[in-house]
Amino acid sequence: MGPSVPTDRELVERINTGESELLGELISRYEDRVYNLALRMMGNREDAEDVLQDTFLNVIRSLDRFQGRSSFSTWLYRVAANAALTRLRKQSKQAKSEDEFLDDVYSVKRAAQAGLKLPDWSANPVRELLNDEAMEQMNRAIESMPEIYRAVFVLRDVEELPTAEVAEIMDLSEAAVKSRLHRARLYLRNNLSDYFSERGAA
Repeated sequence: MGPSVPTDRELVERINTGESELLGELISRYEDRVYNLALRMMGNREDAEDVLQDTFLNVIRSLDRFQGRSSFSTWLYRVAANAALTRLRKQSKQAKSEDEFLDDVYSVKRAAQAGLKLPDWSANPVRELLNDEAMEQMNRAIESMPEIYRAVFVLRDVEELPTAEVAEIMDLSEAAVKSRLHRARLYLRNNLSDYFSERGAA
């Protein structure tokens, strides 16, 4: 029987007590997940790679302040989400203002499309409901959302994290997460309705 694999917390403790060579192992456990989160948040590979680099530089600088009150993965996602949000706010992205976004969310112009049923990703993982072409349409819609709504939707419905964990990552109440998530879902359903209508979605 081989040696047991150290937990994230054990790795962090050993790194913080001088075994810096273990940083590579800790990073390798999460770099793909952080990159995928960054890609969903940023919308392109170059910015996602920058967020990945920013995230792990911040982790290296602040790992000694990780106190274990949450899981390491939750703490890491918080660092990654903050790195992505910081970059988004510095860039002149084509995201809507919150007022424009909310106008779209509550617009009634789509109501006439009675009977049109869109995939309900509130109950199933997004990737199980949409094909590649539809995911591309959704990704463009996600990029047009204000950053806070984008982050909540990506963490909850794309990364499939529990609402409580998303709340901890984003430093929001669970009620605030649910409210933003509901608005994000409504916006995306409206945004994608033309696409599904043209394809005779049932």
